[in-house]
Amino acid sequence: MKKIIAIPLEAGKLSAHFGHSESFAFVTAEEDKVTSIITATPPEHVPGSFPRWVAANGATDVIAGGMGPQAVNLFNSFNINVFVGAPSLDPVVLTEMFVQGKLSLQANYCNHDENHHHGAHHHHHGHSHD
Repeated sequence: MKKIIAIPLEAGKLSAHFGHSESFAFVTAEEDKVTSIITATPPEHVPGSFPRWVAANGATDVIAGGMGPQAVNLFNSFNINVFVGAPSLDPVVLTEMFVQGKLSLQANYCNHDENHHHGAHHHHHGHSHD
């Protein structure tokens, strides 16, 4: 399965601040190998500009250090999965770790099933204590 993973960069490594990124790496991965990487400069940062631009570049996933909820929601509206909490590493290294399942990230998926958090159910069987 082919993925195109957008990674915000600062000085060639993952940028901790999504909105302050100097450039983005678009890393294409097939199966669990990186097949290409393109670095591109994003448009001027205004709210919503980065998610639209990333979507226009064909990204399927975004790996970031951190990102506000509005950006996450925008990405999700473009059917792009968002993964945050990534370390500041080289984009190719990050992508290889990601596709091989070696990165521990928080995922914000675009599936709108919010019912993953089922609380513990306590069953009370009216036993009377005489």
